[in-house]
Amino acid sequence: MRTVSIVGLGWLGRPLAQHLLRKGLLVKGSTTSTEKSVSLKAEGIDAVVLRFSPHPEGAGFGSLFVADVLFVNIPPKSRVNSDSFYLEQNKFLKEMAKQAGIRKVIFASSTSVYPDADIEYSEDYPLTNGNSGSPGILQAERLWFEDRDIQCSVIRYGGLLGVDRIPGRYFSGKDNVVGDTPVNFIHRDDAVRLAAWVIEKELFGAVFNAVAPIHPRRRDIYERNAVELGFPAPNSYAPGGTMPSKVISSEKILETGFKFDYPDPMDFWYEM
Repeated sequence: MRTVSIVGLGWLGRPLAQHLLRKGLLVKGSTTSTEKSVSLKAEGIDAVVLRFSPHPEGAGFGSLFVADVLFVNIPPKSRVNSDSFYLEQNKFLKEMAKQAGIRKVIFASSTSVYPDADIEYSEDYPLTNGNSGSPGILQAERLWFEDRDIQCSVIRYGGLLGVDRIPGRYFSGKDNVVGDTPVNFIHRDDAVRLAAWVIEKELFGAVFNAVAPIHPRRRDIYERNAVELGFPAPNSYAPGGTMPSKVISSEKILETGFKFDYPDPMDFWYEM
């Protein structure tokens, strides 16, 4: 039976672990608190406490690296720490993984690595530290992806939404909201299924954008959220052209046979 270890059992990592368990895989993972690790163990997830500051801190986390696949899911806290801090976190994690013999890795990245421009971006767009929208994340991607001892796939997630993350709620009652640009969202259910698909189909050594293939305008989603979920829509919208109409292509993952359950962000489900 294959074992998957998930570094970061949070809003995305925990439902991914639950999904993989239902598929019959053994699942391990890390969290940052003892309380969370107890509740995760009750769900059948072998959870350990692991923090990076940027060096690793915790107890018993060596067992995390006895696995067939490592899913790296430690989003940068840019408001608190620098890009160099995030890169150091990943350096420590990669060294521990390699020492333990991990050879297959999925790195959870972000479409924020693409520049803000009126372009439809595919995975082969030539990114550099100079043109990237998130050079710190790009450097971490390359740290993993370019290591010849590891088969690494990078999943560049778009805006992770659904369930309790409701885009219209963030802008409810606000003025001068950007509304005419297309969205690059993915529902959490599809984000989980896409990661599991990469593991199941052994799609290692590749970069995939993870974004719903339909890109409605922001204002259309905000207005629908307001009507369906019962809160005020934005008070006013910014003039058109305030932000670039950046679009992220999901064609590459679709070509592997993956199908989105929620291809249109207008149809995402939420709970209040």
